[in-house]
Amino acid sequence: MSHRGRWLAGAGATVIAVALLVTGGAVATPPEEKSGGDFESEVAVGAYLHYGEPGVERMQGLSRWLGGSELRAGHTYLPGDTWTNIEGAPDSLPTWAAWRRARADRLFVLNVPMLDRNEAGVPDGRVAELLRSGARGDYDHHFRRLAERLVGIGVPDTVIVLGWEMNGFNYTHRCRPDPESWKKYWRRIVAAMRSVEGQDFRFDFAPNRGIDAIAWTKCYPGDDVVDIIGMDSYDQPPGDSFEEQVTQPYGLQKQVDFARAHGKQISYPEWGLFRNGDNPEYMRDMLAWIAEHRPLYQSITDYCPHGVWQCGQNPRSAQVFREFLSTHQGGGRPSDVDREDHKALPEP
Repeated sequence: MSHRGRWLAGAGATVIAVALLVTGGAVATPPEEKSGGDFESEVAVGAYLHYGEPGVERMQGLSRWLGGSELRAGHTYLPGDTWTNIEGAPDSLPTWAAWRRARADRLFVLNVPMLDRNEAGVPDGRVAELLRSGARGDYDHHFRRLAERLVGIGVPDTVIVLGWEMNGFNYTHRCRPDPESWKKYWRRIVAAMRSVEGQDFRFDFAPNRGIDAIAWTKCYPGDDVVDIIGMDSYDQPPGDSFEEQVTQPYGLQKQVDFARAHGKQISYPEWGLFRNGDNPEYMRDMLAWIAEHRPLYQSITDYCPHGVWQCGQNPRSAQVFREFLSTHQGGGRPSDVDREDHKALPEP
């Protein structure tokens, strides 16, 4: 899904899940994690609030609404319109870098397109040609420049969500037109970025939940070039209930099982409400799932129709989200002032 254009837990389990999500407590044993502090075993909570500097500024407001809960995952996207932007041209990147450097326990999560004109409706035949060009190394220099840019502004440990939702129909960087070339191209990008001195990037392979246009396992490029198995998962078919979203082919359970088999951490770079409207049951179940399976990070898409703070049309789900993540017990409903604040915010 375009981030601009569209764009089984009972009460007892919920209480446990709240404690787990806030404290980072374990239910299942995760893959081995990097050393460096206790925060490495906790779930970094974030939200997509805006791609530019307003996204950084709004994190403070969301944290206050959550009773002071720390947002440790800062999440944004590089525009996929031109190669210059994919190389890291946006002026907002230094602001995100400053936010990341302010605390050692923060993660900077950056969605990186694999091709320009990424939302231009490029036909399958042309996509296949572009993927073959990428697999030959024709675009390596763009990604070396991006890596140099990120190292230069002080975020060499950025989590790179590369070619997200590659199993879908929409993005030019989609996999289905030529899966073998897509995988080779991913490998070339990772090699190009890792060749830059001082880098410590982690690469997140994040398909849509479900099969979509192609089974996402057919696009997996290899354990040596993937650090995290992510998944973008919204409350929409296939899977009318949360249980169906877990058990559907290539759904949430498949992600967890695949990551465990490959020794990888998981993540949820995009998730939120969608086709089923204000759905507190989904919100409760998804948060409980996150608390149980302890991804490296989770980032709700927080604008309408997906979100809870910047979107006033989901008040019941917002209450659930706030109660789960607030540092205060039983955080309650957003105040009228909070509601007025985020009604006035512009669309991301």
